[in-house]
Amino acid sequence: MTNRRAFLASAAGIVGATWFPQQGERQGARTRLILLGTGGGPRPRKGSSASAQVILANDMAYVVDCGNGVARQLAVAGVPLTKLRHIFITHQHSDHNADYGNLIWLAWAVGLNTRVDTWGPPPLAEMTRLFFEMNAYDINTRIADEGRSPLRPLVHVHELTEGGPVMRDENVKVTAALVHHPLVVPAFAYRFDAADRSIVISGDTAHSDNLIKLAQGADVLVHEAMYLPAVDRLAARVPSATTLRKHLIASHTSVEDAGRVAQAAGVKMLVLSHLIPADDPEITDQMWIDAARVGFRGPVIVGKDLLEL
Repeated sequence: MTNRRAFLASAAGIVGATWFPQQGERQGARTRLILLGTGGGPRPRKGSSASAQVILANDMAYVVDCGNGVARQLAVAGVPLTKLRHIFITHQHSDHNADYGNLIWLAWAVGLNTRVDTWGPPPLAEMTRLFFEMNAYDINTRIADEGRSPLRPLVHVHELTEGGPVMRDENVKVTAALVHHPLVVPAFAYRFDAADRSIVISGDTAHSDNLIKLAQGADVLVHEAMYLPAVDRLAARVPSATTLRKHLIASHTSVEDAGRVAQAAGVKMLVLSHLIPADDPEITDQMWIDAARVGFRGPVIVGKDLLEL
C-alpha cells in the first residue's frame, strides 16, 4: 500500500496534462507494442492465443494481461523474460490471468532477479500469495539447488479498485479507467503515455464512456471486438448457449461500436483484438475492417498474434 501511495503521489500532478519526459528519457528506442494473444475467451485455439500484449520501452517490458501461454509468446516474440518489470491485469477472467503467476515464476526460473510490480483488481494479492504457496516446493528447491535469489521479495503487488493514476517511471505514465464488464467488477482499461507515443488497452468491456475519456487523442487504441452476426454460431458450440450469448452481448463491444469509441476518442489508429469469435472461418479480415469503419474513419488493423505495432 505504501508503494502504491508513493506512485499515486508522483502521478497526481500529471493526470489530464501532457507529460514530457526529461531529456535523458527521450533518448531510448521507439516504444514498441507487440500483440502476444488476440483471441477472446479461455478456449485454447490453434490460430490465436489468449489475451496478452507487451509494451517495450527502453528495453523494459510492461505486460498487459496474462492469458494462457504468455511466457512462450514473449519468447517467440524475442522478448527475454528477464526484461519483465511490470504486469497489468485488466480484470479477473481466466483468459486474462491464467498465466499471471506462471509468467513471474518462469521469468525467475530463467534468471530474473530484479523487482517486478504487478497491478490489477482484487484478489490479486491473494492470488499471488497462493501461487507462491502452491509452487513453494519448486521455488525452494531451485533456491537451494541452483543458488537463485528468493522469488517472493522480488514481487510487489498493487491492488486497484478505482480509475486514475496507476504508476509513473522513467519510461511511461500509466493511467487506468473503470470499464463495464459484468459480472466482473472492477475491470480496467489502461493508458500508457511514453515519450514518443500513447497506447491504450481496452481490456474487456461493453461500450464505455470512461474508455473514450481515457483514450482521448491516443496514438493507438487496442480495443476488444465482437462480430455480432457470428455470435450465435459461437454460442452454439457450448451447452449453455443461451447464457453465454447473453453474457457476450451484455459484456463486450461490437466491432462497429469499437469503431465509434475510437472515433469519439479521436485516436490515430484502431487495433481490433480479443476477437469474438477468434476462429470463425466465415469472417475475413476485411469484414472486421469494414464493420469497424462504420464508425471510425482512421486506419484499422485486425490484431494477429505476435504482430508488432
